[in-house]
Amino acid sequence: MIFYQIWRFIAPGLYRHERRVIMPFTLISTVFFISGTAFGYFIVFPPAFKFLVGYNNEFLTSMPAVSEYFSLALRLLIAFGIIFEMPVMMVFLAKAGLVSVSFLNRYRKYAILLNFIIAAVLTPTPDIVNQMMMGIPLLVLYEVSVLAVYLFGRKSFSGFDERA
Repeated sequence: MIFYQIWRFIAPGLYRHERRVIMPFTLISTVFFISGTAFGYFIVFPPAFKFLVGYNNEFLTSMPAVSEYFSLALRLLIAFGIIFEMPVMMVFLAKAGLVSVSFLNRYRKYAILLNFIIAAVLTPTPDIVNQMMMGIPLLVLYEVSVLAVYLFGRKSFSGFDERA
């Protein structure tokens, strides 16, 4: 709804050809965000919540409040929605001439490290399983980004990576 309101504000100031370029990005971005939140909710959230309430024993009973449950779910869903935007962002950067397939391939090892650092920071629980459940999709999304840049990115690239 918020994105729709932003679009209604920006759209009147755009030319017709600009709207035709932005509409596919908008639709694909929405699909990727919803896919990320669905992945986070159905795949990652159950083990994360299980981890948080897994400290029960005969002396200690975990009783999370609704606000804690909601906070965990919201942070997890927003984080996964945002990380699933990586292919869209990479295609946008490629269209702007900032990245290319050769650039993404050359710096893959740094991207892998950065992906796992991002996963460690964004994951709301400290366990390695949930961090891996965010890190591995980030790796897959990086490879999808490389393919998307190859297919939809700028064909003649004159960016800074050719000098490296």
